[in-house]
Amino acid sequence: MAGTARRPARRSPGSAGPVTEAEAELFIHGICFKTGPPTRIGTELEWFLYDAHDPAVHLDPGRLAQAVSGLEQLPLNAGLTREPGGQIELSSRPADSLAQCVEETSADLAAVRGHLKAQGLVAAGHGHDPYRTPRRILDLPRYVAMEEYFDRAGTAGRSMMCATASVQVCVDAGTDTPGPHGIRSRWRLAHLLGPVLVAAFANSPLRQGVPSGWRSTRQAVWSLMDTARTLAPPLDREPRAAWARYALDAPVMCIRQQDGTPWTTPAELTFRDWIATGGPHGSAPTLDDLRYHLTTLFPPVRPQGHLELRMIDAQSGDDGWMVPLAVVTALFDDPAAHQAALRALLPLGAGGPPAPRNPLWVRAARRGLTDPALRRAADACFRAALEALPRIGAPPHVQETVTEFAERYVARGRCPADDLIDQHRSATGRPPADGGAPTEEDRA
Repeated sequence: MAGTARRPARRSPGSAGPVTEAEAELFIHGICFKTGPPTRIGTELEWFLYDAHDPAVHLDPGRLAQAVSGLEQLPLNAGLTREPGGQIELSSRPADSLAQCVEETSADLAAVRGHLKAQGLVAAGHGHDPYRTPRRILDLPRYVAMEEYFDRAGTAGRSMMCATASVQVCVDAGTDTPGPHGIRSRWRLAHLLGPVLVAAFANSPLRQGVPSGWRSTRQAVWSLMDTARTLAPPLDREPRAAWARYALDAPVMCIRQQDGTPWTTPAELTFRDWIATGGPHGSAPTLDDLRYHLTTLFPPVRPQGHLELRMIDAQSGDDGWMVPLAVVTALFDDPAAHQAALRALLPLGAGGPPAPRNPLWVRAARRGLTDPALRRAADACFRAALEALPRIGAPPHVQETVTEFAERYVARGRCPADDLIDQHRSATGRPPADGGAPTEEDRA
């Protein structure tokens, strides 16, 4: 293979030698699906930062940097990172129980909100920024290369990077056994549950101050993204084999450089191609490069040792984030709830293209729980979760929060987006657009 005998100085410290295709497949099998009894959960919460008096104004990058610098000094349990458009993300530690995850994350959020309040800022949960146009403020090489990569297919990538936020729920991958604790069943449940989570927690109906026609504008944006790294892999294959093939056939978004040169790559260079040809710099990838490549793949469910469910809009309010965390945890960790959810979800069907371009996922993003089939499935899943929460030791406050959400939204065929749509209609007297298939206009 060309260029594999020489290791240029541009390589990051700690890189090993060139990786073969067989080694890459084995690595992906082991690192992305870590087997064992499922006992831990976690969450990643993304938030928009707004001026407390004018949420429509773009914050000065210096003011944002100063605020985040202060947040980084707080004694948080979670990891704190910045997103390209100025969003912040709190990534919880893996917790041994739902109660522990909620307790630690609640304490972190209280500290974060207190610090931001002193700076005249607020952290708000929306799936898509309802007020501001997308604007990248981080100039890290990763994000420069990412923006250039996605720009090849339109501007949806910029919206994803700079104008979206989510509640991500992380659960263990499971065991190599049949049943609700097995990898196959948990992988399947994650994808079947996806459209119900999109619909129930849709919370992004506005874009630049007006209704977009979608209850989850965030999900509409994802449905326009690069299909090679944002669609779900085939679900009729063994999960580890399917994911390994998916990862190796995905285009390389960026190749890290140590000499200050851009990280951008030629179009359509897959990781498999990079192994075979040595890539544009004549240097074959290492396991370290593969590990980094895996962080640039964004399907609705991403295996990272655990399963990361990525399809849920960020939620409003102090405790809104608790509801998807609790519901997902209950449906995955309680065997009876797991089976009840599968029974409710299977009748939905999932024919057609992979998620998020699957018609069911598009309906979920457009209609939320006004869709009768999605409403029935959501009602059954929430009932199963509520029955399971006491069994998995959920604190009373969490059970009450989920109950309130189910009564306010699910039982009435509504989602948080419907509240925002009603507020806009009341303020303007105009009904929202009805939404449709994603169009070129949605790329703007």
